[in-house]
Amino acid sequence: MATGRVDPERRERIIAAALDLIAQEGVAGTSHRKVAARAGVPLGSMTYHFRSMDELLREAFTRFSRTVVELFEERLGAAGSPDEARSAVADLIHDLSGAEERDLVLTHELYTLAARQPAYRELTREWMRSSRQALERHFDPATARQLDALIEGLSIHRALDTEPHDRALTVDAVARITAASPPPAP
Repeated sequence: MATGRVDPERRERIIAAALDLIAQEGVAGTSHRKVAARAGVPLGSMTYHFRSMDELLREAFTRFSRTVVELFEERLGAAGSPDEARSAVADLIHDLSGAEERDLVLTHELYTLAARQPAYRELTREWMRSSRQALERHFDPATARQLDALIEGLSIHRALDTEPHDRALTVDAVARITAASPPPAP
């Protein structure tokens, strides 16, 4: 960590600390003071890098949503056939549901903000749009929308259920949704 006035990673540390704190204490338990302490930066740095807590939250959740979109793009970008794409979707469901509890909490904290505040709703819409674009490499837009909802729903159910379903159920659900899917337009 750099000392003095030059600290090019300070902004990134603040964002990472904010995400960790949100995962641990929720948005309601997150404050400039707590984030600064967790990031190991002076409190004044918070307002230098982020004019408000809302700006920090939007940046942190934007960063988080991009990591999930990158996972979609990586998995679906590697698929070379419809069967590989279906398998990639099943993998996404199981990877997301088996991810760290931190990611599940962050997702739900963002959903809660989006349910109440239009700026966060726009962020979740962008996230969904980007996820569907990755799916549309292999499936028509209507099927991509259905698969995106399936990924969200099954991931949540698998993560929270005391007896999560196995991969066979996921593969069957993906197959049912994609059975009549025409190939995407070139």
